[in-house]
Amino acid sequence: MKKIKPDLIIVGGGLAGSEAAWQAAMGGMKVHLYEMRPNISTGAHRSAYLAELVCSNSLGSNLLENASGILKEELRILGSLLIKCADEAVVPAGGALAVDREAFSRKVSELIENHPYIEVIRQEVKAIPDGPCIIASGPLTSSKLTMAIKELTGREQIFFYDAIAPIVYQDSINKDIVFSGSRYSKDSTDSDGDYLNCPMSKDEYYQFVDELVRAECINLSDYEKNITLGVQAGSKRYFEGCLPIEVIALRGKESLAYGPLRPIGLTDSRTGRKSYAVVQLRQDNLTKTLYNMVGFQTNLKYSEQKRIFRMIPGLEQVEFARYGQMHRNTFIFSPSLLNPTLEYKFKSGLFFAGQITGVEGYAGNIATGLLAGVNAANFFTGRPLIELPQNTMIGALCHYITHADAKDFQPMKANFGILPSLGIEIKGRRMRATAYAERSNSSIKAFINDQMKNCA
Repeated sequence: MKKIKPDLIIVGGGLAGSEAAWQAAMGGMKVHLYEMRPNISTGAHRSAYLAELVCSNSLGSNLLENASGILKEELRILGSLLIKCADEAVVPAGGALAVDREAFSRKVSELIENHPYIEVIRQEVKAIPDGPCIIASGPLTSSKLTMAIKELTGREQIFFYDAIAPIVYQDSINKDIVFSGSRYSKDSTDSDGDYLNCPMSKDEYYQFVDELVRAECINLSDYEKNITLGVQAGSKRYFEGCLPIEVIALRGKESLAYGPLRPIGLTDSRTGRKSYAVVQLRQDNLTKTLYNMVGFQTNLKYSEQKRIFRMIPGLEQVEFARYGQMHRNTFIFSPSLLNPTLEYKFKSGLFFAGQITGVEGYAGNIATGLLAGVNAANFFTGRPLIELPQNTMIGALCHYITHADAKDFQPMKANFGILPSLGIEIKGRRMRATAYAERSNSSIKAFINDQMKNCA
């Protein structure tokens, strides 16, 4: 590619950085997108693709009765590149938007790398660049850039531990025991359901939990234990939205049966029997060779994962394509540092986007990347920076992370609790969700029309 002089530097080629690069380039900016992989590894990524999905292959619910579904619909209306790529790389997952993670990241990489206004540079950024810039380095920001951000903000960064779930090979699963079915299928006994389900009797479940709570975990450094923020379990702190399965088990013997292993809506169509608990496996690629263990984020030693997870009926001889693991996430104190436009309060033209801002979830990261990219282009062309309406999910997320109370600020996913009141009483969760979705749709479309008028 011909060398271009950038109008904008973006640090980080993850979900937020990739979306930001596309939006800024479509706004006419010449972009240098810096990504340190594969030259420097994060310890969690496995490829050199842009927008690699590190944890789950699911972007959350697609249903408009769910906050995550509303968020993705807003992104579709706003022209998100990454949501479009996700829709094109979809794999069956009931009401969720799950993707073949390699096909998704490859598609994003090809589009970004072939855009005439974007140059991808495989190099670590160790300092805050001068001029217009978006920091989208993610939760696995390198130590040198983390120190540069600390010097810029004058604050210690905030940390919490996050975990990823194992991925297993489909051909090592015992098909005589597992059954197909989706919890959200209209017919809960549908043999063509999108998930593989491992049924557990009461005795099998209790034996599994007993071994799980006694299992050996990978030790985390004393330094990191002292600077993490989130939910405390023993001497460690975790993010509540992604607790390791062994930490959930410590909360009580039934906690998993009422959590990720809940059997509600899942009946083996071959036998008609209901189980005491069910472990779900979600398709991880288009060829159906890999399956993700749903809700099985873990910090167990690899040998313990192999021993204990093979206690699950149907996984007696299972082979692991990837073991679960823990990694440390970094985010800044956005309430004091960022405006709802995602511009840094104390330096014009500097924006932050993605998980480093305190948003959680793939779609939330994409959303902040979209907003930062659009606003970087607006800054460059002298147009006003935009704030999305608070009664949209994107606007509510950005308002939350920039206005949250200091004493309990931690990463936030899309949820109905951050939206302004509907102003009227509506009974029934689904009816309220429908009202939120309709208000969001109207607000986004009205916002776009207003922006078009202002540009005319």
